[in-house]
Amino acid sequence: MSIHALITLVVLTAVLVTLALSSLGADLVLMAGLVVLLVFGIVSPAHALSGFSNPGVVTIAALYIVVAGLRDTGATELLIGRLLGRPRSIRHAQAQIMLPTTLMSAFLNNTPVVAALIPVIGDWARKYQLPVSQLLMPLSFAAILGGTCTLIGTSTNLVVNSLLIRQTGHGLGMFELAWIGLPIALAGLALIIGASRWLIPDRRTPVAQLDNPREYSVEMIVAADGPLPGQTIEQAGLRHLPGMFLAEIERDGALLPAVSPRQPLAAHDRLVFVGIVDSVVELQRIRGLMPATEQIFKLDSPRRARVLIEAVVSPSCPLIGASIRAGGFRTRYNAVVLAVARDGERVRAKIGDIVLRPGDTLLLEARPAFVAQQRHSRDFFLVSQIENSHPPQHHKAYTAIAVLAAIVLSVAFGLIDILEASLLGAGAVLALRCSTAEAARRAIDWSLLVAIGAAIGMGEAVQNTGLAADFAQALTHLAGQGTHATLAALFITTVVISAVITNNAAAVIVFPVAVSLAHGAGENVMPYVITVVIGASASFLTPIGYQTNLMVYGPGGYRFTDFVRLGLPLTAIIGALTVVLVPMIWPTGG
Repeated sequence: MSIHALITLVVLTAVLVTLALSSLGADLVLMAGLVVLLVFGIVSPAHALSGFSNPGVVTIAALYIVVAGLRDTGATELLIGRLLGRPRSIRHAQAQIMLPTTLMSAFLNNTPVVAALIPVIGDWARKYQLPVSQLLMPLSFAAILGGTCTLIGTSTNLVVNSLLIRQTGHGLGMFELAWIGLPIALAGLALIIGASRWLIPDRRTPVAQLDNPREYSVEMIVAADGPLPGQTIEQAGLRHLPGMFLAEIERDGALLPAVSPRQPLAAHDRLVFVGIVDSVVELQRIRGLMPATEQIFKLDSPRRARVLIEAVVSPSCPLIGASIRAGGFRTRYNAVVLAVARDGERVRAKIGDIVLRPGDTLLLEARPAFVAQQRHSRDFFLVSQIENSHPPQHHKAYTAIAVLAAIVLSVAFGLIDILEASLLGAGAVLALRCSTAEAARRAIDWSLLVAIGAAIGMGEAVQNTGLAADFAQALTHLAGQGTHATLAALFITTVVISAVITNNAAAVIVFPVAVSLAHGAGENVMPYVITVVIGASASFLTPIGYQTNLMVYGPGGYRFTDFVRLGLPLTAIIGALTVVLVPMIWPTGG
């Protein structure tokens, strides 16, 4: 082993140990390792920075923008909402979640898919009193399994595909991975649904009980052109709203109190809800409901550019003693009052007729600039923006879905490559105003892109110093000369590395080892590369190995060992299927 290979091994080991034992971000640790290799002259500046211009990294960034369009238009909730109904059992609930998630993750980067579905499933679990811990881990695992079925299903596939193109001159087809991904996904789903009763514990997350939570009374109108007219309260999903209840319905000037779940909704019904602020945010995301006040359409900014803001009225506010309408609140502050909370009491009046008092907490819809403008104003005691409260543009949901469909079909039929399709799709999302430029910037996981770019640079060092060849030789001796044994060793190595660092970094680091194994055996490189792809995605053993696992770790109330209980048998089944099926699908001599 050369001195450069030895230094690379030491740096790589230090990176793996640091990531396993510390809470430092993968982007920071991998960048530090890359800088050390650069300073020691192990990699040239061109090779060190090659990862940041990698087509796979750019493709991932573009797809994040596409997913932002789906999220900001409510298309994600639209797709999943059609499939989630009343569960008959916990297994039925898991199936309702996992099947559509697997399908969606095959065509969307699974990280933003899980990010969009966590709050949806959390509300659904509270609505039907299901243990959220037995739903969120299956959600993450289903997203991972779905990502193995297509080229764009996960960032790992895109990164490895770009390395494969550089190595061999050709890459993977859009659905080529489905030959191994589909059987793996089906086997994985069957195991999770069948065995989760014993392998996933019921972790009840602690819920903070507030002595006097802010309870708002919010009025919404049933849109005539929406999907709700004709549906009952139960069918519309308005009966068991978490943290909120439907108090009454006003129809043609008459009140319908004590609303029955079998009460049909009619166009222009005025629904009065009572609940906490987080529930108000979710209420605004329901397709077919609009805030009852017409003032929202008179603001000088589009709804997609607005957010929800809480503001406490001070005694020096000039509108004290006047109603919201008579005082001209919208004209004065360029904001619309959606609801009022007063000493924990429900204010029984239409929004425009409420007379403001000191200490009233107002729920406003306004531009984000309102916070900066009024934070030090004498009119309000406290002004704070509610996170992720942009009203969805439901009328553009099908536009966003059409953009995604165009990307998938154009790549599937070979009309355009994945990089160009993703960039055009991201541009279409912004041009068609399915998302804003600001929201698109926030949607991109920059730390993930930095981690991938740095890992590619380190992979160059592993390849160029001969360390990959040394690893390959050691694996060959360890596994014997048989192809199946070598693939098994390669799979286990990838899984172990992926368990302590990000799956993207693991794939990039092990990729040159796979290539060296194939060349050393004089065999086709494809079965070895596919094994790395599947091994890197089989990140079920720990919450830190895959980003979606980490995302559900807190909300699900899990312990570190919970992932091992289900992840170990799941990884074993996937490994066995990979070692058996991959050489059959991609012959070693082909």
